[in-house]
Amino acid sequence: MILHLQTVPPRNGLLWVRHGLKVLRRKPIALIGLFATAMLVSAVLQLVPFLGQLVVMSALPLISLAFMLAAHQVLQSHTPTAAVFLQPLQLTKERRRAQIGLGLLYTGSTILAMLLAHLLDGGALVRGMDQLAAAKGDAKTIEAIVAEGSLMPAMALRFALLGLLSVPFWHAPALIHWGGQGVLQALFSSTLGVWRNKGAFTISALVWTGLSAGVLMVFSILGMLLGLVNLLPFILLPTMMALLTAFYCSLYFTFIDCFMFGAPKDLPETPAAPV
Repeated sequence: MILHLQTVPPRNGLLWVRHGLKVLRRKPIALIGLFATAMLVSAVLQLVPFLGQLVVMSALPLISLAFMLAAHQVLQSHTPTAAVFLQPLQLTKERRRAQIGLGLLYTGSTILAMLLAHLLDGGALVRGMDQLAAAKGDAKTIEAIVAEGSLMPAMALRFALLGLLSVPFWHAPALIHWGGQGVLQALFSSTLGVWRNKGAFTISALVWTGLSAGVLMVFSILGMLLGLVNLLPFILLPTMMALLTAFYCSLYFTFIDCFMFGAPKDLPETPAAPV
């Protein structure tokens, strides 16, 4: 498939969010089930020291592509299944090798980014986490550790580095899968696509952040007013899972908007009848 890099207006970032939410509304059980499956398998794998964590980290680009495929299937009036996690590895040998290589490169890059952050902050995060563990839930001690001022900047540094790292990997799995690009070409094309459309990506990030913060705030206030604070985790967990699922589905629209064709101005509330 021939892909064409496009520049879209910043307002399209809001469209990506809307489309992700609408796709979720069409197949909520199937899509959230896929997200829960990915989280469960990741949790089990991480029980294996070191190796399990490396496998999970290497699989993250494939997981993002799987939700793009799931969103595509929903738009085609199909119900996605766990098979979407394996579909990227079932094309040509060259694309399978490229996807595996991309995952390994992502893992290595993430480790290097964390090592760089450790050097830049002088180990502040490690010390802070050790202190929090030693506090054993004591509120005053935890407050003093946070107020000390080195923990939050250390965390912010890691988020910033991971954010920069996500740019070349954002579209790379899809560019390999649909565009047949090699690893290096996909990384370059992804970086160019995100940079050209940085306004739309900024709007999208702000909206997703606002939605998440708003949900947390509303449920927390309602929980306190209704005396249901103890039930909040059981309410927030599925709600945040739904939001994260919608976010992953929206990745499909960021891709088709930047590289294939403009995302539709609106999605019909109900899918078209299958032909």
